[in-house]
Amino acid sequence: MKNFYTALIFFIGFVSFSLFQDSAASVVSTGNFNKDFFVIWSPNHVNTSADGRTRSLKLDQESGTGFSSNQMFLFGQNDMQIKLVPGDSAGTVVAYYLTSDQPKRDEVDFEFLGNVAGQPYILQTNVFADGTGEREERIHLWFDPTKNFHTYSVLWNINQIVFMVDTIPVRVYRNHADKGVPFPMWQPMSLKSTLWNGTWATRGGQDKIDWTKGPFVASFRNYKIDACVWKGDPKICSAAGPGNWWNQNRFSTLTPAQIRLFKWVRKNYMIYDYCQDTQRFHNNLPRECSLPRY
Repeated sequence: MKNFYTALIFFIGFVSFSLFQDSAASVVSTGNFNKDFFVIWSPNHVNTSADGRTRSLKLDQESGTGFSSNQMFLFGQNDMQIKLVPGDSAGTVVAYYLTSDQPKRDEVDFEFLGNVAGQPYILQTNVFADGTGEREERIHLWFDPTKNFHTYSVLWNINQIVFMVDTIPVRVYRNHADKGVPFPMWQPMSLKSTLWNGTWATRGGQDKIDWTKGPFVASFRNYKIDACVWKGDPKICSAAGPGNWWNQNRFSTLTPAQIRLFKWVRKNYMIYDYCQDTQRFHNNLPRECSLPRY
């Protein structure tokens, strides 16, 4: 299993590098948090390196904090390297997400749910489309996300949304709008990261934050925003072409190698899938649950 995993990682990394090199897309990020993002709240809980390349967020009894991109985007790929809160992180939530901030919002979420010391983090993903969410999936990660930085990515195009961890697809949400399933297609979204007290986050709220273990710190670096900057016309961002490489046909679905890794994650690390929660939905699962995932 380990050799299979290592070989696939190498293969996907090589293919991804080749595709990106061929794509002629322009990267809209500078790599400087001070230039590409603004602090949403509690600036005294944000620490940015002198060169702007790394940033940390702090949560204590006074406040949490967060930052948001200056620009909004419609389709593209966003990557962020994150090192999560170490030690006893129960009750903390580190979020990395895209959101339109509209009443009927579109949103694409990575949420890292802290845990008591010695227990694994839970990665929860969710998709809101036209104001409706309740599409949570949860997995355990195959590494300790507090020891080193790992890359968390969202590929969003007109065909699919792919959540990736170190290039491995851990979730896919396909565009089935033609079958009546809402899909984020029209609302531009900003990129945000936050750290806050999630009273529900650990064992459904049974484990609360132990403030004596704080302050709680999450770190961010090496982000990349390769996306269509919103200028008021969705047709510009929806078109295929060298500038919008994410909409080209080769990114319309997972590759065979990606499908194998996707299945590996779901088989070995998935702990909750809303599409299997018949009790929650009273035996009337959302429509997309019966449609192809990739």
